[in-house]
Amino acid sequence: MDIEAPQAAPTQQGAMQATSMQATNGTPLWLLAEITYRCPLHCVYCYNPVDFAQTENELDTEGWLRVLREARALGSVQCGFSGGEPLVRDDLEVLVAEAHRLGYYTNMLTSGVGLTAERAARLKEAGLDHIQLSFQDSTREMNDFLSHTKTFELKQRVAKLIKDNGWPMVMNVVIHRMNADYIDKIIEMAVELKAEYLELANSQYYSWALVNRDHLLPSREQLIRAERITNEYRARLGDSIRMFFVVPDYYENRPKKCMNGWGNVFLTITPDGTALPCHTAKMLPGLTFPNVRDMDLRSIWYDSDGFNRFRGKGWMKEPCRSCPEQDKDLGGCRCQAYMLTGDAANADPVCDKSLHHRVVTEAVEKAQLPEARRVEHPLIFRGPNESRRLSHGAAAAPERTPA
Repeated sequence: MDIEAPQAAPTQQGAMQATSMQATNGTPLWLLAEITYRCPLHCVYCYNPVDFAQTENELDTEGWLRVLREARALGSVQCGFSGGEPLVRDDLEVLVAEAHRLGYYTNMLTSGVGLTAERAARLKEAGLDHIQLSFQDSTREMNDFLSHTKTFELKQRVAKLIKDNGWPMVMNVVIHRMNADYIDKIIEMAVELKAEYLELANSQYYSWALVNRDHLLPSREQLIRAERITNEYRARLGDSIRMFFVVPDYYENRPKKCMNGWGNVFLTITPDGTALPCHTAKMLPGLTFPNVRDMDLRSIWYDSDGFNRFRGKGWMKEPCRSCPEQDKDLGGCRCQAYMLTGDAANADPVCDKSLHHRVVTEAVEKAQLPEARRVEHPLIFRGPNESRRLSHGAAAAPERTPA
């Protein structure tokens, strides 16, 4: 991706990879504008925080316009409009138009709900560069079950709208235990809908996916088979469709670099204006993340404790501090370290050098078991009522190891 004239970055994963290559000056090249947590879907793996129902007072139009201008002045070149469902916001076209005027490459991550022909035309006129459309599965039954809505036919119509408006057809399907066995059908659906890009993003276990981990984490056999089939389709289809297969962290021996480096290239603004170095960082205790209502983005990015705490390597404890591979992963994900060990400064337990690696290996071994021995509670669908219940500790989450 060229900073002066951003080109299409087809998926969030692909865009992050492209953006990271330009991250030599530590500026927030990628801006994720989570403009609302409101959403008509109830996905069991949603990455929105479990306590999202406590978020009130969304930023108004003027607040978001100021964010776009300040982030662009800092060097941001790519802006993703996300949620929740961004189409819930009536001012989305205004925000897209301003982002386009400022020179951002813009994309929208959507379920498709609310994208009519008229709305698509307005977004096209506003300058939206691409849309990433999510499906839950290749069948109506599983798609509608996982989202707790009847949206499969709607998504098919939206896929056609995207093609009719000349946008790249970018499809995202979260892969997990309940659909991994049908990866071939998912790929065939993407081909039938004439997708140019398909992101097969195995669920990562944060937020709602962590709550439902026992239902969602695939077996090793499922994962190997799904990746093999994906590679077979890649060989067969060639350049007609680009496919990204993202392996779940739990099946790796080394963690990923946290957002390509904490406070290095990625800036999230939540619906109420809280600025975060990643979309789940608000969960971390002992950190204060500023709000754009109170501070300008330049001060937030360079001066706030929330963005500086885990920058670089000075915060590291052993085994990361003396690890010869520390520059490759910077200790891994701070949120995953906190969720699974209770201390955000620990090594990401995905790493087999971590003192807490067993919490991941135990989860993986549990995933090989039949349902009766693996699952302790029913699926919990994302929604305001469940959010309030979980926020008050009414449901059990995966256990942590002592810090």
